[in-house]
Amino acid sequence: MFDKSIIGHSEIRSRLFSRLVSNKIAGSMLFTGPDGIGKRRVALEMAQREICFRKTACGECEGCKLYKVDPLPKEFPNLLRIAPEGKAGLIKVDAIRDSDLVEGGIIRWAHQAAPPGCHRWIVIEDAHRLGKASANILLKTLEEPPTDTYFILLTHRPASVLPTIQSRSERIAFGTLGYDEIVKIALRHGWAESELEGWAAVSSGTLKYLERDNYLRACSQIEAWVSIIEGVPFAEVSESLLPKTGEVAQSQQVAHAFEQLLKVLNDLARISEGKSGQLTQWTQRLGSAANERIDIRYGYHYALEAMKALNRNIAPETVLRNTALALT
Repeated sequence: MFDKSIIGHSEIRSRLFSRLVSNKIAGSMLFTGPDGIGKRRVALEMAQREICFRKTACGECEGCKLYKVDPLPKEFPNLLRIAPEGKAGLIKVDAIRDSDLVEGGIIRWAHQAAPPGCHRWIVIEDAHRLGKASANILLKTLEEPPTDTYFILLTHRPASVLPTIQSRSERIAFGTLGYDEIVKIALRHGWAESELEGWAAVSSGTLKYLERDNYLRACSQIEAWVSIIEGVPFAEVSESLLPKTGEVAQSQQVAHAFEQLLKVLNDLARISEGKSGQLTQWTQRLGSAANERIDIRYGYHYALEAMKALNRNIAPETVLRNTALALT
């Protein structure tokens, strides 16, 4: 009863399916866990199974193929996807109350009749980017979803999700994928066996860096943070950390840079405790840095506080420069 192309999270998927069949599934669920581990794919599988000609999410029939295209549509017969948009990368009021995607927005769509044999699924990606006004409009519907309508909110930053949203949703926590699982997926996506150790070290149990450009970008950011810790001025490595022009919101790009910093600080902490570093390409240099008087705890706290502020209208260069100064 599952899509064989999806690797991992078998226990959670089985539990969700059993609860759905027995009509014991929550109307609003908050999927939490690291970015890039397949939370969205598991959410989509719930709806995919209903469109599947075999009702098994076989992944092969014409119904399942609707869920396999790239880019993935925002609307399916039984599913609506809402994601952050614009330079700020926020889910705005219009997406909840009215939008170009569906007339009347999420709330009206949720109250429409589901297709025969289906439920109505609404997946809200990066739920921590729901603006306060958007969340307030959505609260009543989340608390009492219409019959046969289910909300699945996805986030890798649950602490940034509004408490009112959290209190109205059942939290389902996802862990990272195992080494064997991510390696199997990487090989499927064309990575060579000789590259897997380095790729897996940066990926940290996620699939965020399956695309080579994303992996190389992450490596350049790790290199930049390591250099800063070694004493290299921010100006000399800033190009790797500052956001680029493109479709991804500036705040999201800065968040990715901070995620690489947290990996570096975690490795520094491990090495300081006499454990093996996980970022194998930088282990020797981090080992030397760990012997210096670096306040790892302060750097970690500063980075987390900076990440919390990313939903505000920040100046990327300023927040990154200040973080670099906090590390030295």
